[in-house]
This record gives sequence, C-alpha cells and structure tokens, in this order.
Amino acid sequence: MAVKVDDSNFEEVVLNSTLPVLVDFWAPWCGPCQMMGPVVEKVAKEYEGKAIVVKYDVQDNQEFAAKYGIQGIPAFKVFKGGEVVDEAVGAMPEDNIKKIIDNNL
Repeated sequence: MAVKVDDSNFEEVVLNSTLPVLVDFWAPWCGPCQMMGPVVEKVAKEYEGKAIVVKYDVQDNQEFAAKYGIQGIPAFKVFKGGEVVDEAVGAMPEDNIKKIIDNNL
C-alpha cells in the first residue's frame, strides 16, 4: 500500500530513504489523480522491498509541492538519495510508472 506523506514527515520518509521513492503528488478533487489511485496502489505492492511509493496530497500540504515546482497533477517524482532523479506529469499507463521506477532501482 502506498504510504501517505505530508509536510511533517516528507523529509523523513522521502528524502532520508535508503530505497528509491516514487512520490505521487495528487489531490482528492483531481479526476486524473483518482484514475491513477488504483495503479499507484498496485505498483506500491509490486515494488515492496525494492522501492517506496508514497502519496502527497497537494490540497492539504503545500511546502514540498512548492519546493519541487508542482504545477500540474498528478505529478510523479522519483527520489534517490534525497534528490529528484526522474519525473513525469499526468495520468499514464501502469507500465510508464513502472519504467520510471525501474530506471532508478
């Protein structure tokens, strides 16, 4: 299951992780974000132990959305060693999500 992160634990969970982290920047009112929800959950289960998948609600949290220039959602960023190493914006097929994780394992 995807881990829910917010401004209070983003640094601990995402930036300090020893595994690659896929962050799904989303909002409850966003239709494409809702479509991606089940895909993100499936990918989270599939990559358990290899990568961490987290969801960051931009409606309730803005600090890290602003810091990483999130302007459109859903937005996906892969962090490794506390740095953004890959990113994609918009709804996409499951294979595309897996590809950006696989490229950074």
